[in-house]
Amino acid sequence: MRSKLLAVVALFAVLLSASAHGADPERIARGEYLARAGNCAGCHTAPGGEAFAGGRAVASPFGTFYAPNITADRATGIGEWSAEQFWNALHLGKRADGSPLYPACPYPNFTRVQRADVDAIYAYLRSLPPVRRSNPPHELSWFVSARPLMRVWQWLFFEPGEFREDPAKSGQWNRGAYLVQGLGHCSACHVERNAFGAEGDSRTGRGGRVHGWYAPSLYSRAEAGLQGWPLARAAALLRHGKAGDASVMGPMADVVFNSLQHLSEDDVLAMATYLAALPERPVEPAGREPRLSQAQRDTALELGRKVYRDHCQDCHGDEGQGSKAAPRLAGNRAVAMADRGNLVQIVRHGGYPPSTAGNPRPFGMPPFYQLSERELDAVITYIRRREG
Repeated sequence: MRSKLLAVVALFAVLLSASAHGADPERIARGEYLARAGNCAGCHTAPGGEAFAGGRAVASPFGTFYAPNITADRATGIGEWSAEQFWNALHLGKRADGSPLYPACPYPNFTRVQRADVDAIYAYLRSLPPVRRSNPPHELSWFVSARPLMRVWQWLFFEPGEFREDPAKSGQWNRGAYLVQGLGHCSACHVERNAFGAEGDSRTGRGGRVHGWYAPSLYSRAEAGLQGWPLARAAALLRHGKAGDASVMGPMADVVFNSLQHLSEDDVLAMATYLAALPERPVEPAGREPRLSQAQRDTALELGRKVYRDHCQDCHGDEGQGSKAAPRLAGNRAVAMADRGNLVQIVRHGGYPPSTAGNPRPFGMPPFYQLSERELDAVITYIRRREG
């Protein structure tokens, strides 16, 4: 009885807040869904902190950004922002005072989001309890910390735009394109960035870097591309983080856990439809792996074989065939990719798919901190060599 009473009180509070800001409950619910699609909490909620109160550290080659408070608090959040100012932030990359936002906020993607959807997100954020929290200033390189220079960056690399449907494509494809290009901001991770932090030329096919992980190319079925996948399987991977023997780990596991698993089946299927239709492009190598002499290679392979037998074989099988507890390594895209950075991350720090409705008890890869750098390099060399 007490729990029902609390639920009624909570609902009343939401309705009262909505009324105070002139927003109807349907628009607020729509805004909550869209905020999930954009994974706003992924940056604007610090670990263990209150929702959307900011403070999360976002590392970059230019220093550390601290995500701002976007609750309705008037002093430290966006409580004084109008709907127009919020629209300008996401569409034009402008703060409330008109100064440019740092592109750590993916407004180059959000600029494609329709005004009605931005207004719904604004209504949702304004409906939440305000949180008084001042976050630390950014810790940036001196040449980046001068915010007026961001006007030059925007002049060079940013053009406000809007999503336009392709009449030659299906409604499902267009819905997927809208979500992937806009709120999903997939290219913010999966496209390589140039020396100035802007998205580079997608024609190279190369993916990007996120917190030490490689975000594989969506243009190559040898990396993260979904070309040739049955749509149901592609949608399952996006929504559940696992589809058959394929699973996501690292930062993508966070995206599935915080965002994609909460989207409707239709929207996830639309995203899969669009991603599966992307043109295939060969991934140009970013650099060369060090060349080893035959003696060095033989020594590394022998050590790698021993490390694999001692630490990996029980779960992954003597030939990498996998088991119920561990994915197969034979034919695994993460093993065969030219960039081996994710293998290093998984072996050294562990890898865990997200817990979702379709994968409620995921098996995880424990970290192997006890391996020396030489052993780590050797076992990865052995696994990759075995795959050719």
